Amino acid sequence: MADRGRMKGVEGGEGGSGAGEGAEERDGEAREELELALSLGRRGWHLPAARREPPPPPAAMRWTMPPHSWDHDAAGSSRAATHVPPLRCRDIWHGDNDAGGAIEGAEEGDEEDEEGDEDGDRDLQSKRPKVRGFGEESPQHSGVNASFFGLESTRFPGSDEHGHFKLSHCPENELDFGLSLFPNDGVNENPGDGNVGDVEISGGENSEDVEIRMDLSDDLLHLIFSFLGQRDLCKAGASCKQWRSASMHEDFWKCLKFENTRISLQNFVDICHRYQNVTYLNLSGVPHAELLVMEAITCLRHLKTLIMGKGQLGEAFFQLLSECPLLTTLTVSDASLGSGIQEVTVNHDGLRELQILKCRALRISVRCSQLQILSLRRTGMAHVSLNCPQLVELDFQSCHKLSDNAIRQAATACPLLASLDMSSCSCVTDETLREIANSCPNLSVLDASNCPNISFESVRLPMLVDLRLLSCEGITSASMAAIAYSRLLEALQLDNCSLLTSVSLDLPHLKNISLVHLRKCSVLHRVSITSNALQKLVLQKQESLSSLSLLCNNLIDVDLSDCESLTNAVCEVFSDGGGCPLLRSLILDNCESLSTVELNSSSMVNLSLAGCRSMTLLKLSCPNLQNVNLDGCDHLERASFCPVGLESLNLGICPKLSDLHIEAPKMSLLELKGCGVLSQASINCPRLTSLDASFCRKLMDDSLSQTAEACPLIENLILSSCLSIDLNGLSSLHCLHKLALLDLSYTFLTNLKPVFDSCPQLKILKLSACKYLSDSSLDALYREGALPMLVELDLSYSSIGQTAIEELLSCCTNLVNVNLNGCTNLHQLVCGSDDCSSGDMPVDVCPPDSAPVRSEEISERSDRLLEVLNCTGCPNIKKVIIPSMTTYLRLSKINLNLSTNLKEVDLTCSNLYTLNLSNCSSLEVLKLDCPRLTNLQLLACTMLQDEELESAISRCSALEILNVHSCPKINVLDFSRLRVVCPSLKRIQSSLIT
Repeated sequence: MADRGRMKGVEGGEGGSGAGEGAEERDGEAREELELALSLGRRGWHLPAARREPPPPPAAMRWTMPPHSWDHDAAGSSRAATHVPPLRCRDIWHGDNDAGGAIEGAEEGDEEDEEGDEDGDRDLQSKRPKVRGFGEESPQHSGVNASFFGLESTRFPGSDEHGHFKLSHCPENELDFGLSLFPNDGVNENPGDGNVGDVEISGGENSEDVEIRMDLSDDLLHLIFSFLGQRDLCKAGASCKQWRSASMHEDFWKCLKFENTRISLQNFVDICHRYQNVTYLNLSGVPHAELLVMEAITCLRHLKTLIMGKGQLGEAFFQLLSECPLLTTLTVSDASLGSGIQEVTVNHDGLRELQILKCRALRISVRCSQLQILSLRRTGMAHVSLNCPQLVELDFQSCHKLSDNAIRQAATACPLLASLDMSSCSCVTDETLREIANSCPNLSVLDASNCPNISFESVRLPMLVDLRLLSCEGITSASMAAIAYSRLLEALQLDNCSLLTSVSLDLPHLKNISLVHLRKCSVLHRVSITSNALQKLVLQKQESLSSLSLLCNNLIDVDLSDCESLTNAVCEVFSDGGGCPLLRSLILDNCESLSTVELNSSSMVNLSLAGCRSMTLLKLSCPNLQNVNLDGCDHLERASFCPVGLESLNLGICPKLSDLHIEAPKMSLLELKGCGVLSQASINCPRLTSLDASFCRKLMDDSLSQTAEACPLIENLILSSCLSIDLNGLSSLHCLHKLALLDLSYTFLTNLKPVFDSCPQLKILKLSACKYLSDSSLDALYREGALPMLVELDLSYSSIGQTAIEELLSCCTNLVNVNLNGCTNLHQLVCGSDDCSSGDMPVDVCPPDSAPVRSEEISERSDRLLEVLNCTGCPNIKKVIIPSMTTYLRLSKINLNLSTNLKEVDLTCSNLYTLNLSNCSSLEVLKLDCPRLTNLQLLACTMLQDEELESAISRCSALEILNVHSCPKINVLDFSRLRVVCPSLKRIQSSLIT
């Protein structure tokens, strides 16, 4: 807020209107002027030449003048911890408008105060800034900054609730200010008083000063300020005397960055006069930058780098640059040079780098004996004259107005030239290139891109290292002989040379070559490269390329994507003995003409054949191959990976694969899911742990037997929908001693004895949708104790009957997860006895000749480990009863969703957490004794009464979520009763709740 007040003071002093865009612009200019002024200290700032008298403050909104005297050195320090010194600035608005006299008068008054100060001998190098409470008056916020640097503090901007400065003439031309910038809650304003309004601070705030004492040494401040920009330094310097002194250190003002900043002539001169060790100056975008430099040129004798832009630079400016003997770098961008009818001359003996970018001039003459780098990029000029014997780098990019003769004369005048950029200079011809080659024997970098008139024929550049000829329509196969003459060439770019049909190069040092064609139709059909240094070759989208010959001993990466005409012979180039012994990565994506790919490479690591739709045979013998991509190879019929270093392989994307041979010592994961016609498979992967052969309908027993013998470490074997697998194949599983998961879903098996005999360690068995299994097929599980480690059994959608299911649940005590989804033969689920032979005994009825079973005896029996029971979509089940005498102590989740004929559910489960009875539309009886049940789903249970529900949840003391959505017989008015019956309820889901 105080800054805004000072800005308004500057604006009023300059006679601005104070409204609209003009006022905002002047406000911004004044702010920038103020910030830059802070770097000069109190002696370097010049007051505005003319000022307006401040308007009288309204009688209703005035502030009291504190009867104190101002002490310079106490400002911003802890000296005024309990006593606020008066603010006194002499000779600021009185007398004449001479700024220097005003400031000198103020300094004399300061010296008198310092002599009479009792604390004058205090060390001022460790001052601590004083932080006052909110609403208290502070000298720093009472116009000190504005008046201190010569700005008018006439009015505090804001609405009517803000006060104004009160100005009065005191003896000895002393001016006192009294202003509280942050009014306290206890301020009582008296608008009716005709005199100066008093501001009374009530007891709303603590009247004692609140101090935060900080010890910041000069070295620490110097370190902190080194991270600030110049504007931030100016703002920090207004805080106190110590900070001002630290921010004015010359280390922070050697590089003046004023780009796009408004700064007055006098202020800039003062800054340059104070900091005469400036080495870097950026005035790009500064209005009248030419005048600023010319006025302060005598103070810039140590300047090394000067950046100008966006203005008019005349001949006088360039002549005065000789006053800066240490200047080495000059950059001028987006400016108009000269008067438009005269030649602009740059003459400086010490200049090393000159950049004239995107400028406008008629003629440019450069005479710099030490100049090494010259850039005239995008500069509109008709002629250029160079006298730079030491020039090594010249840039004429996009100089469209320069003629062929002008470029020739300029370049040939620089015998030491090593780098030349004349891209997009459409007038350049081969004659110019030949002249330059003769005059500049050391030329090593040449960019002639987008020059349609050059063919590079008969051009001899033996020292050339980097050559760029992008989009040169004159480059043909005949040009390759001239290019091959540059035996030292390391980088070559021939992108989009549309007439190039054949490339034959023997360049031993070539490291990078680019032949990318951006046009749809490419005529390049043959490439032959010999190089001992080339490491990466990219030839993408060469649609006509059919022949490739490479002799590159260090070539590592090759990308031939979308080369649609490549033939099968290209595989010989990348195999051992083909000329690329160190090749590691090969990309042949979308090479649609490849039908047979045979690669034998000991160095290849990555191979991509994505989108090669015509490929029917793949034969890889790459022992170090780690990654292969076969996406989109949907016509592959035969594949051989012998040997390879692959750790995983997915061939499920090859639906026509019929013959497979794999020899991979490191492979652990193999997916053949979806290879519906695969009949012959020889898999030799001793470390294989997971094999997914789902939907391999033609996979035979002998293939499975051979795989089991060669891969003894398989743990997960998925044979879902493998319809050709029979007893012989399952009997071979005895070789898999670590087999834990076996999936035989959707098969035609009728006998599971080979599984029970061969896989005693099996933990997970999935028999989903095995329609031909009978009850006797599972006898070994619950009668003979087969698969003692089995924890998960999936019989979903099978034909297993009621009796077999009950026997399984009674006798297989190690089962943790049982899936009976969609079992049509399941009519009721009644768990009533611990004895396997008493499965048909009525529930809760003991034999007449037996004594009552005590609870201690039940707990001593083997506890069942069942945790999850899924019976989703069992259409014929009508009753589910789990009484208290059963030992399902770990059962935590039961899912009976979509059992439409289920009528009765009676559960006594001490550990049940989730019960899903959604869409059981016939459910009428619900009895629950589940003290840990937290989630009960009764969605669309249309026959369930509210009394039945209330009785059921009364024994569920931990119930939190209840879903009775679409239950029409449960009234919304009963929800309050439900919460009374079950206080733990947190969420009730119902369609009746709005």
